[in-house]
Amino acid sequence: MSPALEALMQADGTPYSAKGVMLEPFVHQVGGHSCVLRFGEQTICKPLIPREHQFYKNLPLEMRKFTPQYKGVVSVSFEEDEEGNLCLIAYPLHSESGDSENKDPSADCQEPKSKMLKWSNKKQSPLLQEKENYSKDRPRNSRKEDKIMSYNRDEVQQQQAEVLYFSLEKGNVVSQIKHNPWSLKCHQQQLQRMKENAKHRNQYKFILLENLTWRYRVPCVLDLKMGTRQHGDDASEEKKANQIRKCQQSTSASIGVRLCGMQVYQSDSGQIMFMNKYHGRKLTLAGFKEALYQFFHNGRRLRHELLSPVLRRLREMQAALEACESYRFYSSSLLIIYDAGGLSGGGGSSSRSSHGAGEASSPEVDVRMIDFAHTTCRHYGEDSVVHEGQDSGFIFGLQNLITIISQLEEHSTD
Repeated sequence: MSPALEALMQADGTPYSAKGVMLEPFVHQVGGHSCVLRFGEQTICKPLIPREHQFYKNLPLEMRKFTPQYKGVVSVSFEEDEEGNLCLIAYPLHSESGDSENKDPSADCQEPKSKMLKWSNKKQSPLLQEKENYSKDRPRNSRKEDKIMSYNRDEVQQQQAEVLYFSLEKGNVVSQIKHNPWSLKCHQQQLQRMKENAKHRNQYKFILLENLTWRYRVPCVLDLKMGTRQHGDDASEEKKANQIRKCQQSTSASIGVRLCGMQVYQSDSGQIMFMNKYHGRKLTLAGFKEALYQFFHNGRRLRHELLSPVLRRLREMQAALEACESYRFYSSSLLIIYDAGGLSGGGGSSSRSSHGAGEASSPEVDVRMIDFAHTTCRHYGEDSVVHEGQDSGFIFGLQNLITIISQLEEHSTD
């Protein structure tokens, strides 16, 4: 094992052997279509896309506080046992040069099967075994058009309920938070793709990134797709038309932002509410505002103390983006994260926060940009299209988001 990867794993509290790191599903993924895996307490990994990898390696200094920390690249392989269980394991790369496939990332894995992380594409998963916890009961303040269904095996494979409520028992809430519906769907799709390609390829490059939720006991996560345009410059005509249609039929065209995913804990009912991108695309402006209200509401009251720190971060991000010449963040998302349990515990975690020392007494929230698979700027020498000035679509979305959250803040003080 490389010294660099071993040092990262030790700092991350990751169990490891000389053979590699066993990857687990990342339970707090609420949006996107790429499979995100848990590498360790403070680190996640996702499939390497060359353009996104280039962005992280050449990140402008003024953008670093608004993006996850980049931690390198690993090679991910999988095994399938006789029962059809898939095990994903990360190995160090011999070299990070270029983006070509690494043919021999490490020695063959001889780890005993009993020590391998397993989850199944055939057997019923823990989430599905607990499907009775997914409630059809509609909370008092939910929207009439919410589509809430019990979660069963067919829906995992075919259709996602757009809004789901997962009931937690009183007591240790943290220990009950397992896979949310969206992360499970992304994992199953990724594992199926890898299985189908197994004859041709069994090594995939993944990038390592900071786990933005690690310091929170019960993370509430909002994933917002930013900008008035989502397709990259290299998109096919079909892809371009499809993305333009999605923007026109959602709040992306009118306000430059749409809901892409959400999980929020409601303490009054003891439920976690999940909302996915299909519901987000259907929201009107009024519906989008109501969804933001729901995100900052714990079931008992609006968490107004969160709004000022979020607005401060959004305004700082806007200033940084206005100084970014030539960048276009097509299809990037904005994450807003806070702890349903209030201030996060754990000695020293706040000192590693991206916020200033003077904010130690304020509720810990985080606001970051993620997903840079379609990002471009003039420094990317191979790009045929070079843009000038600011990313006005992304900034337009930020401005409208700031306005809407400011209105929430004003109403919360009435």
